[in-house]
Amino acid sequence: MTSMSRKISSWVESLSFEDLPLDVVDRAKGVTLQALSSALVGYEFPEARQAIAMMQEEEAGGGGAGTCLVTGTKLTKAGAALVNAETIFAGGKWDTFRMLTHPGCAIIPAALAAAEVSGANGKKFLTGVAAGYEIMERMASDFIPTVMSRGFHSGPVFGIFGAAIAYAKIVGLDAALIHGAIAQCVNLASGNLEGIRSGGRALREGGAVRNALLAVAMSKHGAPGGETILEGKAGFYHAYTGNNLGLLQHSFTADNQTDLNKVTANLGKDWIFLETLYRIYSTPGFNIAHVDVTAALCEENDIAYKDVERIEAIVNWLETEYPSPAFPSRSRNPQPDSPHYYAAWGVVRRSFPILKCVQRGVGEEDPPEVLDLMHRVEIIPSHRRTLFGPQITIYLKNGQSFTKSATGKEFIWNFPTLKNRLQKIVSGIPIPERQYDDLVAVCSGLENVEMVTKLIELTILPDLRSV
Repeated sequence: MTSMSRKISSWVESLSFEDLPLDVVDRAKGVTLQALSSALVGYEFPEARQAIAMMQEEEAGGGGAGTCLVTGTKLTKAGAALVNAETIFAGGKWDTFRMLTHPGCAIIPAALAAAEVSGANGKKFLTGVAAGYEIMERMASDFIPTVMSRGFHSGPVFGIFGAAIAYAKIVGLDAALIHGAIAQCVNLASGNLEGIRSGGRALREGGAVRNALLAVAMSKHGAPGGETILEGKAGFYHAYTGNNLGLLQHSFTADNQTDLNKVTANLGKDWIFLETLYRIYSTPGFNIAHVDVTAALCEENDIAYKDVERIEAIVNWLETEYPSPAFPSRSRNPQPDSPHYYAAWGVVRRSFPILKCVQRGVGEEDPPEVLDLMHRVEIIPSHRRTLFGPQITIYLKNGQSFTKSATGKEFIWNFPTLKNRLQKIVSGIPIPERQYDDLVAVCSGLENVEMVTKLIELTILPDLRSV
């Protein structure tokens, strides 16, 4: 019987650009633009500057094998990938898969590193990105809540696989070496929640992408991989979920049983990558819906803040237990950066400032109306609501009520929609608007680009760009 990692590696090796449906190509372009935009925003935050300083001191590459976004700093490819992941993460404009993983923070830096060292064109890049996302998200899918409840952070735990797959595909490794890289990813996967809970800072996707490149290197240099390293009795799924039988400690629904065979079923036919959402605000992704749905309700029914008595939102139960039922945090009670807060913003302003980051005190002050109304928002957990799909009812003081639901798919934007939404970040990025427009244009036509390094060049600050 063919092992899970063999099935994955065989599919990745055989995948070609021509195999990608048009909507998958569109999504690969979109996640690339989303990640690069987040890096431009994130450059101003201390985490990005710290990562650059750390890697310059610890890992400066004599040959300059990799380039850091925005600054153009030359490091080893692993060092540059770590810096780029941390810079993207700092910007807060991530993509999101099933609430608790952010694939682009790990996959896009790995793909850029691979493109830079191999001179890859746009078609190779897009194919590698699509493969990395598809495998990471299939591996994560049903298992995310269980992994999180065991104290691991699902983003880097699964992100290392997506990053390794993308890198290996773009540089042209064969199935045997991809299998070996997957096996080494199992040995190197990490990410823990307690550091954040106890006042520390976790090295999340930055560590994942650096370890992904190490996993690929180990495979290339002959480190053998175990045959059943993923599904075996002591394999990856046993280690991170407590068993290799598909038994789930927690799930997004009421069903606590899944099938490991789903990871590889219909590869290349059913693209789970298309479920990837764009997190446009610097907050847990499900809060996007609370802003947008309440804002739409107010627009459609001419509802003013002064007329609102209370708001009720029925949401997927895990959104009220964020980040995990074992370690719930800020989502339960009304406070800044809770769903209550974002629902109130939607009513008061009918939008949310795209460059505001509550956790870091960035952007305009909270209007007093928002701080008042959030205490009249009730969040009700349900196993029947999909992720990012709340049912919101606004009750007015005159006894009227208005209800609107989301499906979650409203936030799966195509490239033109994403481009329009991202135009609102221009005032917060360090490069000129015209340069950003060029970056958007290159992403839009990426399948026709001969050298993907053009993307990196277009993020570099003008005074640091080579003539």
